[in-house]
Amino acid sequence: MSKIQNPIIPGFYPDPSICRVGDDYYIACSSFELYPGIPIFHSRDLIHWTQIGHAVGPENAFHMEANCGVGGMMAPTLRYHDGTFYILCCNFADRGNFMVTAKDPAGPWSEIHWLDDIPGIDASFFFDNDGQCYVMGTGNVWDNGAGVMERGIWLAKYDIEHFKMDGEPFTIWNSALRVASSPEAPHLYHIGDYYYLMIAEGGTEHFHSVAVARSKELFSFFEGYAGNPVLTHRHMGWHAPIINVGHADFVELPDGSWYAVFLGSRLIEGECKNLGRETFICPVIWERDWPIFSPETGKVEWEYDAPKCLPEETAVPEPTRDEFDSDELPLYWTFWGTPYEKYYEIKDSKLSLRCIPQSADDEVKAMGFEPSLDKNAFVAYVARRQRQPKTRVTTKMSFMPKGNETAGLILVQAMNFQLHIVRCEENGKQLLRVISVTSDFITPPYFPGFSSHTEKNTVAEVSYDAEDVVLRLSMDGEDWKISYGSSEDDLKELCDFDGHIINPEKVGCMIGTMLGMYASGNGTESSNRAEFDFFELI
Repeated sequence: MSKIQNPIIPGFYPDPSICRVGDDYYIACSSFELYPGIPIFHSRDLIHWTQIGHAVGPENAFHMEANCGVGGMMAPTLRYHDGTFYILCCNFADRGNFMVTAKDPAGPWSEIHWLDDIPGIDASFFFDNDGQCYVMGTGNVWDNGAGVMERGIWLAKYDIEHFKMDGEPFTIWNSALRVASSPEAPHLYHIGDYYYLMIAEGGTEHFHSVAVARSKELFSFFEGYAGNPVLTHRHMGWHAPIINVGHADFVELPDGSWYAVFLGSRLIEGECKNLGRETFICPVIWERDWPIFSPETGKVEWEYDAPKCLPEETAVPEPTRDEFDSDELPLYWTFWGTPYEKYYEIKDSKLSLRCIPQSADDEVKAMGFEPSLDKNAFVAYVARRQRQPKTRVTTKMSFMPKGNETAGLILVQAMNFQLHIVRCEENGKQLLRVISVTSDFITPPYFPGFSSHTEKNTVAEVSYDAEDVVLRLSMDGEDWKISYGSSEDDLKELCDFDGHIINPEKVGCMIGTMLGMYASGNGTESSNRAEFDFFELI
């Protein structure tokens, strides 16, 4: 029998929201500071998922800023109603909550409709059986009886035609745990006689979980399930192979069976989360009008039997090697921040990057919830997600740096944890240099009092005078090897590197590792360009 393998969408694709339309299933994921934003995936068997587009990008003037990696776009809700797909999401680099619509989830998506009357994070929406739309969100909305407002979930009618609330918010629940950390990501469903509210709580790290409540009336205080949380791995300890499990969404199949998609992280070598938060799935059954996730074991399994009611499809895997023979980059490529300047071009089967002044390792800035709309907050970086613990990336670059210019292969995690394998010039000498970038901080950049200091250390360097160079980074868990040479068949080992340095616990919970090609003038305007002949990720 065919199996569903977890994660169903490997790599940094968190906060999945799923909807079914006929025989087709679609998932939208968070993209944080990447551009274009909100990747959309399609499947017909829940096994094989293919990216078909993005919800926000150049067609709807999507603004994003490169900074710490963990800002920007988070927690989309994807729904379908009466011939139209809707996505509600929050963009912390712009005006906050917004909605976009499409007739085809592959696009084009509409202009951005800003929802200035919807506060908070992780807002969501729901179409009832009668077509009425409702919106819900989070905030300090629950009175604990002692004059203190605590975190909870609110609900209001919503005018979907005019993109505005149609009534006052009403508090429908607080959380499963008393004064729970971060009750968020609400999703609402009308199933049988009940309305079910599903939320995430415990924070998106080790204590992440899924909790449910229900009510027969929408505008009433919901009854929490005595068995909450319905899904978590926090009880499995800090070294479980799948960790940080939470933030779920339901889907019903044609035969009446149910599944849930949710985020989780694969733990590498018992402590590192290089891949960030990925999209997982499990079956759900209903007992006594409550959902049971991953029945019999109660934990996320690496595989499940495929749904019997769905025919298995043959998937076309993402290519492992790009020769840049097309005028456009495939959907799996991404940028860091909106590229307001066209710093890249594909010409003569090469990807060319200009050495713009912006650097990938500039100091992390504190984040506010007011948009800065900084149109210089982007980096000349074209990257792909790391999708497996054992990965090898190779590229061939033509580049002769001058002055402050650098270009090459860089790995980017969150909060200025990076590894640079670049060409540079120093005192008239041409060098290949490996640089580790780390930072020290206590609170995240969206908390008051944030401060950070970035450290850059040269790990290894070697003289290299030829214009063309092949760079390779081989990653086996946290054991990394860096090689270089004139061709793929003639590589020399430059150094080993301990990946734990780039993947400490405090940065791995939100986003995952990006691997890509990079160029910078490091504060200096330059017309010099680095040309990349190919990029291979296996």
